[in-house]
Amino acid sequence: MNAANNILRKKIMKTTLKLEEFAMMGLSIYALTMFHAPWWWYLLLALGPDISMIAYLGGNRIGAITYNVFHHKGIAIVVFIAGLVFSNQLIQFTGIILFGHSSMDRLLGYGLKLFTGFKYTHLGFIGKK
Repeated sequence: MNAANNILRKKIMKTTLKLEEFAMMGLSIYALTMFHAPWWWYLLLALGPDISMIAYLGGNRIGAITYNVFHHKGIAIVVFIAGLVFSNQLIQFTGIILFGHSSMDRLLGYGLKLFTGFKYTHLGFIGKK
């Protein structure tokens, strides 16, 4: 019975975290709407930060560091605040995009990368082992 309870707790926690990421992604989309972002910024939300995967051509360590910079929510918030401080809408949009994309990735099970390879994340292994 204890093992079944642990499995249920893990499923509940995983669902709770996914709902949280969904809410943060929704907040990002709402923020772009409130700031009157052009429609093509929404495409950047879906795809833009993944250009950082190119850094994996330099090896796992460089790839992971670069990918994580583009997918770290704290950095996204700092970028957004910098945009507010400097009254620069482009920087604000960039912060929103980084934040929303990171939430979308985590919702889909893609986390920050470990140095061992692209498929190794803080959320676990991606794909079939």
